Amino acid sequence: MSTINPEELLLAYRLGIFPMAESRTAKEVLWVRPHERGILPLEKFHVPRRLARLVRSNRYRITVDKAFREVIRGCAESRPERRETWINDAIVDVFEALRSRGLAHSVEVWHQEELAGGLYGLELGAAFFAESKFSRLRDASKVALVHLAARLKAGGYLLLDAQFPNPHLEQFGAVSVTEERFQLLLSHALAGNANFYSLDGIDVSPGACGSGFTDGVTDAPLAAAEPRIADSALRVAGVAADAEALAGSSVLQVITQTS
Repeated sequence: MSTINPEELLLAYRLGIFPMAESRTAKEVLWVRPHERGILPLEKFHVPRRLARLVRSNRYRITVDKAFREVIRGCAESRPERRETWINDAIVDVFEALRSRGLAHSVEVWHQEELAGGLYGLELGAAFFAESKFSRLRDASKVALVHLAARLKAGGYLLLDAQFPNPHLEQFGAVSVTEERFQLLLSHALAGNANFYSLDGIDVSPGACGSGFTDGVTDAPLAAAEPRIADSALRVAGVAADAEALAGSSVLQVITQTS
């Protein structure tokens, strides 16, 4: 089984490239840069009315960064509607390494103390790369996406990448952009600062570490920022590990596009 070097992965994302495996058991990964890119504009994020009612009902309990390992493995699971996934062990391992450095995040959806669904992704500067989501109960992954969008909007993120154009995501306002347009949006977002924990009232100062964890400089070696990344991660780890997302009604106030 091949492995992925975390620094190489971060460089790839800065260039608009991401890894995919042909199957869960594949030994190798492919490096992909689509000619058309799917993005979810946060300023136009739309919540369908029925889903808004579910979010507002607080049927599900939402947490962040409490069960990253379980979420990424849930995303990698085969299910009746999706027998093969693109997440192999190399991808799981490198994202778990990035989570330990505060660069990868998860949103977890719970029902009666059981994990019902969730999603995970990667942050760099003011860009968030949404990787995958899963549901074990109806609409759990959609609820996770709504909470993620509110968190990113409140935290000052400029780009929510969805990788490929996806008809399923169009209900939330997803659009397709050319590779050239995506690179411009990405460059702007990488130069920005954002705070994944803003909704939790946690002050992660942008300072020298970008959004609190990244080096904030796209052409600087990540290794040079490692001590600062570790310091930032330690400053918020104890609080963020216990942070739960706001109630559904509060989240919907952050995202005003509902119908």
